[in-house]
Amino acid sequence: MTSRENALREAFHGAGRRLTAQRRLIMEVLEESEGHLDAETLHDRVRARNPGISLATVYRTLAVLEDMGRVEKHSLGEDHSHYETVRDAPHYHFSCLGCGRVIEFDAPEVARVIRRLGEQEGVQVTEAHLTLSGYCARCREVRR
Repeated sequence: MTSRENALREAFHGAGRRLTAQRRLIMEVLEESEGHLDAETLHDRVRARNPGISLATVYRTLAVLEDMGRVEKHSLGEDHSHYETVRDAPHYHFSCLGCGRVIEFDAPEVARVIRRLGEQEGVQVTEAHLTLSGYCARCREVRR
């Protein structure tokens, strides 16, 4: 068993939950993904490896993983949600309204704003989400 699998097993155990083979597979597919998957795309990729996993199981597992803080849910300007594994460093999203492309970016300025807010108002920020929408360079060129 890899250290990643051990960490996942410990996280589930610590949350009072079982790490089933289905949950492990869903998390594995999410970790391997380069992009942000919606539940249906995730289901398709998981079923390619285990045809017996239902879409309902994927949704339930995503809810569990989100509750455990292992997965983040983003709307990215669409009617449905996209999911990605939680990363160590914060990052933010730009979503193209033309082609749907999602660009991830760092913004150290956001951390400074959060720190200043905490100092000025005495609040503790536990989450920060920044999603920008507009048109990527390619779509801007096409629109001209």
